[in-house]
Amino acid sequence: MGKYSIKELEKLSGIKAHTIRIWEKRHHLVSPQRTQTNIRYYSDDDLKKIINVSVLNNNGVKISKIVGLSLDEINQQVAELSDSKNSIEIYIDQLVLAMIDMEEEQFEKILASLTLKFGFEKTVVEIVYPFLEKIGILWLTNNITPAQEHFISHLIRQKMIVAIDSLPLPPKTSKRAVLYLPENELHELGLLFYHYIAKKEGLRTYYLGQTVPYKDLKYVVEYHKPDLIITSLTSGPSPHAMQGYLNRLSTDFASVRILVSGYALKKAKLEPLPNIDTFTNALTLRDLIVSLK
Repeated sequence: MGKYSIKELEKLSGIKAHTIRIWEKRHHLVSPQRTQTNIRYYSDDDLKKIINVSVLNNNGVKISKIVGLSLDEINQQVAELSDSKNSIEIYIDQLVLAMIDMEEEQFEKILASLTLKFGFEKTVVEIVYPFLEKIGILWLTNNITPAQEHFISHLIRQKMIVAIDSLPLPPKTSKRAVLYLPENELHELGLLFYHYIAKKEGLRTYYLGQTVPYKDLKYVVEYHKPDLIITSLTSGPSPHAMQGYLNRLSTDFASVRILVSGYALKKAKLEPLPNIDTFTNALTLRDLIVSLK
């Protein structure tokens, strides 16, 4: 069972904490519990209800009407809205609810319908990425278990691999790209999507995956002689070691263009290097690849 503060409910539902308190007092929408030290918290069921109420309220249903609905009626109206409207926020919220309950069939159904409706690329950029940001909030607040995180990562990873495999293999004369994550770096979903973008843009890709020893990276680069190296740094190196790591990449692979992204970059003050470009997301990666063709 999750234990959410009202601020965490606000971040996950989009409903201001002040509004949640009003709904709680005036309409008895949810009933928070208290810890032994008298700190208020909300349960998974409270979170799911608030998210669905948020969906209805944001789509014009007054709170005075919502509170008169049963839980089943609220869920039914949300399902009908998702079928009739192309609201990105509704889809993201549905994925969050499926993740909380570990409903694999529902999660698969939502992703499959979104891919058919919007295409794989738009689904990932506009829906899956924001969804993963919400999952990050759950992870940082200890409201998602390792089992839930693995459940979600595995399902999304499967979808990405299928999408990558469906793309045609570029000819051997195409520009080459090596994609990897450094040692102890396990956050692979972003790199998989970068792989999809690179291959779709016609690069011949060599995907090494997560936690790649540096000596193995050097061997692959020396053997395949890529034009690009693409990586993502989420959990490391530490801010004070980041510049040294990038300096090493720049020096050891001086003839290769190196494209780097990741949360760890934001925490470090970096000096520019001649053959390294940083990027923030898959769309800016695509622009870089196109400009380097």
